[in-house]
Amino acid sequence: MKEEEVILVNEKDEKIGLMPKMEAHEKGLLHRAFSVFIFNDKNELLLQQRALNKYHTPGLWANTCCSHQRDGESSLDAGKRRLMEEMGFTTDLEERTTFIYKAPFDNGLTEHEYDHILVGRYNDEPNINPQEVADYKWMTLDSVRKDISENPEKYTPWFKIIFDKFYQHIKI
Repeated sequence: MKEEEVILVNEKDEKIGLMPKMEAHEKGLLHRAFSVFIFNDKNELLLQQRALNKYHTPGLWANTCCSHQRDGESSLDAGKRRLMEEMGFTTDLEERTTFIYKAPFDNGLTEHEYDHILVGRYNDEPNINPQEVADYKWMTLDSVRKDISENPEKYTPWFKIIFDKFYQHIKI
C-alpha cells in the first residue's frame, strides 16, 4: 500500500508539491492539515485521546479529530472523511480560521502545519475506531481550559495552541 501523501504548501497555503507523510514530518516541512472541533447542544467539546500506537503524541488528548487533506480534497470534505474514519460519524462542518504552527517531538518528527480549524455540532455518542482513538469525552470549554492549565502534559501541542490563541474561533 502506498504511503499517504501530504500537500506541501507555502505560507499563503498555496500548494507547492506532494510528499509522503512520514518524510514531511521527518523534514519538518510545512504542509496542509485540519483540526475538527465538534460540540453538542450543551456546548461541550468532544475530545479524543489519541491511540497508543500513534507515531507521535500517543495517549494525549486532542480535539475531536485532525489529519491531512488529500490532493484535490477540500478541508471540509477531509474533515468529514476523518470524522467518519476516527469517530464513526459525520456532520456538517464550518471553516473558522487557519494558522501555522511548528511542534518538534521527542522521536525526531516535527509537525509543521498550515492548519484549518473546522467546527460542527453532533449530539450522539461516537463509535470510535480503536486504531485511531483510545478514548473520548465531552467537556465544557471552561473545564478544558482548567485542565490544560493544571495538566498541560496530557494534551497535544496543536490543541494547546488552538485553545490558547484561537479560542474565539472554536466557540459555538
